[in-house]
Amino acid sequence: MDKRTFIKTLGLGMAALPVSTSGPALVPHYRPSILPPTIRKGDTVGVITPSSALVDDEGYGIAEANIEALGLHLQWGKHVGKKYGYLAGKDEERIADLHAMFADPKVKAIVCLRGGSGAARLLDKLDYGLIARHPKIFMGYSDITAFHQAIHTQTGLISFHGAVANSRWTPMVFNQFEALFFEGKPPVYAANQRPVRTLNPGTAEGKLLGGNLTVLTGLAGSRYYPDFSDSILFLEDIGEEPYRIDRMFSQLALSGALQRIKGFVFGRCSDCEASNPGNSLTLDQILDDYIRPLGIPAYQGALIGHMDEQFILPVGARVRIDADKGSIHVVENIFAAG
Repeated sequence: MDKRTFIKTLGLGMAALPVSTSGPALVPHYRPSILPPTIRKGDTVGVITPSSALVDDEGYGIAEANIEALGLHLQWGKHVGKKYGYLAGKDEERIADLHAMFADPKVKAIVCLRGGSGAARLLDKLDYGLIARHPKIFMGYSDITAFHQAIHTQTGLISFHGAVANSRWTPMVFNQFEALFFEGKPPVYAANQRPVRTLNPGTAEGKLLGGNLTVLTGLAGSRYYPDFSDSILFLEDIGEEPYRIDRMFSQLALSGALQRIKGFVFGRCSDCEASNPGNSLTLDQILDDYIRPLGIPAYQGALIGHMDEQFILPVGARVRIDADKGSIHVVENIFAAG
């Protein structure tokens, strides 16, 4: 049985699994990859708010412009625009939109409107059988990290850490979107003439896992926290004091995650300067303390983080990093045959 046949058989088999949408389902911690299909111009992209609501209405117009510039049709989630405190609606409303987009055969890809907070509230309520039976491109970053890890651990579906719909997409983001999702061609993710800082030299291969540092460490101890064996860990964050970053790296170390990874990539930590620099470690010192002793290829300064110019990275795909060049290269097919 070849790989594609096995993956298709796996998806059909999962359809028979009893999956509850109201509580945890007992599933293995590891699953072989499920590959999403590519899309084409004229297709419909669903846009949902599974975490926080927008703070103003400007983001709706930005999202429409981004999707339409690609020659795609935008379909809003039924509950987009709802608010419940800092959340984009009550849990059941946000879940309903996510499930509806995966179930709708007209929707070929799903892009989150923004991140924020609240994704972790939904993880034990998602219908992972539904997601596995209807694999699609699913993209977002920041708080969407929680969905990437949960979807990976519970289904094996490759998802994409990248710009949310209300970001101001740059030409690089548009170009990566088209190359990836229309043509199925992952780029070599390089520094683009921006400086990188090599923590340890060399190359390494492994499964790409990670995202937002705060969100990822918040999953530690849960069944949605991935097995980091044979992986390349990538991280970014925003608005965190260095002492909190240090605490989260301690959690990664104490959980055993850092001891299992084969390579490490750090993007940007925006607005993470110490309020009292004279009484603080720097981010560089923290990375040196936790990552250099691992002796694995590692670098800092990738285009990953809370910024307009950022990579679209396939979570769960096998990649090779070059810590001297500051590059990431996808080394396997990540899309289903058309």
